[in-house]
Amino acid sequence: MARTTSRPLSPHLTIWKWGPHMAVSIIHRVTGNGLATVGALGLLWWLMAAAIGSDAYALFVKCATSPIGYLVMIGLSWFFFQHLCSGLRHFVLDIGAGYELKANKSWSIATFIVALLLTGFMWLYIFGKAL
Repeated sequence: MARTTSRPLSPHLTIWKWGPHMAVSIIHRVTGNGLATVGALGLLWWLMAAAIGSDAYALFVKCATSPIGYLVMIGLSWFFFQHLCSGLRHFVLDIGAGYELKANKSWSIATFIVALLLTGFMWLYIFGKAL
């Protein structure tokens, strides 16, 4: 079959100017998959440890409260808040608002900032209660 040159080629990623809205979209997918995978594995580990007995549960608590455990939990909470804020941004876009370039860029940047602030405030609250 001969290819006709009169048909336009589909644009690809190399011709688009990258912006925060593209990063928010990609991060939204990554955080959703990360929450599903890591969250399910953590929940499964917790349930199995509780079902097996006190020694297994003590090991789970020791791992969860280690520095790496806290790092994973802080990461999961950031994933949650990032996914939540991005979902709210998409909800606003679905109702037809925020498509103007300046508003879209501002909302995209605000998504990252608000997610980081919510994560920070949550962990400050948790660590403040622990002290």
